[in-house]
Amino acid sequence: MIAQNPSPKVVTCGNGGAKVRVLLSAYGSRGDVEPLAGLAARLREHGAQVRVCAPPDEDMARRLAGIDVPLVPVGPSVRELARALPSHSSMPQRMAELIATQFDVLPAAARGCDAVAATGGLPAAAGALSVAESLGIRAVSVAFQQHGLPSPDHRPLAWPTRPFPAGITDNRVLWQRVARDFTEMFGPALNASRVAAGLPPVDDVRGYVRGDRPWLATDPVLDPLWRRPDLAVVQTGAWILPDDRPLPAALETFLAAGEPPVYVGFGSMSMPASTDLADVVIEAVRAHGRRVVLSRGWADLTAAHDDCFVVGEANHQVLFQRVAAVVHHGGAGTTMTAARAGAPQVVVPQVIDQPYWAGRVAELGIGVAHDGPVPTAESLTAALGTALSEQTSIRARTVAGTINPDGTEVAARLLLDPIGR
Repeated sequence: MIAQNPSPKVVTCGNGGAKVRVLLSAYGSRGDVEPLAGLAARLREHGAQVRVCAPPDEDMARRLAGIDVPLVPVGPSVRELARALPSHSSMPQRMAELIATQFDVLPAAARGCDAVAATGGLPAAAGALSVAESLGIRAVSVAFQQHGLPSPDHRPLAWPTRPFPAGITDNRVLWQRVARDFTEMFGPALNASRVAAGLPPVDDVRGYVRGDRPWLATDPVLDPLWRRPDLAVVQTGAWILPDDRPLPAALETFLAAGEPPVYVGFGSMSMPASTDLADVVIEAVRAHGRRVVLSRGWADLTAAHDDCFVVGEANHQVLFQRVAAVVHHGGAGTTMTAARAGAPQVVVPQVIDQPYWAGRVAELGIGVAHDGPVPTAESLTAALGTALSEQTSIRARTVAGTINPDGTEVAARLLLDPIGR
């Protein structure tokens, strides 16, 4: 159950009243790091000192600087790493380097902290949790979608280089396979660093990262939590950083010049589509008499049409309240932001957890799950027909009113109250 939001209080330690210090660690794209910014802001309201260890990508560095939270850069830029791994052939070496980087950077960042929360890619999270263990600091593992948590009720997410064998339908067998694969891929690098730090090796990397009481930072409306007696999952609600930044003046002018447009953006996805993806999108939206706000994203989409506005960085919390629908890749953060805004969605899922979020959008009746990762003008036109219907619009606004925005308050209390006591 999501707790209410009582007035923040300053939490101090018993050692002379020093402020509590918390380290938040993630290695991943913006969807992995921005929730930490939301929690960091809430922890600051409670008087805690917070720093975030994350990749040195410019968008999140600016976001953290905007709330005056120090960024400790760790590893290469995620965008650069993604570009360097087109075939995944060098992924084992890159992940080994990333684990070693956690052991190089995090000890200095975590020293003197009272708590560590780790999320993002599993190899990096394993390194961060190991550093906390070596320093004797209380640590929690955080997931932003429940399909990374073991259950016989759903299939695990396959690693890109380790697809599941055809014909295996028993979820328990698949979870055992995932555990074995992760340990084979990441165990040698992780355990080499652990032993060097004076820690014992682990024989189940995935099990070590998840632990016996992981946190699930998702909204229970979008992501209803299953219950397992052998895994005490703590669902806090989604972590949102309130964003009051104004939209660019040129975008405001475009929005005011006609009916609400359709937003299209695929975030950190490069999109396995042909170079005419922007034209496909515009054709599909025009078929419904709508204009387009097109986000460049990592796919570097662009277009030159009077009825299309191309945007880079923009405040989605504000923008999504001004559009007729949101077409996106199905990242957890974008799905949540669109749902909170009451905007109908068309989800074109690409990898990892995105098919799950597409399915949840469809199940809730707040949008459409596109069939496959590559939209055509015909398939996207059909999906938008459902998303732009009055029935879907009403349902999206109704569901928006049931979503609780205060997951950061629950998480902050869970971190700080034991320290205060």
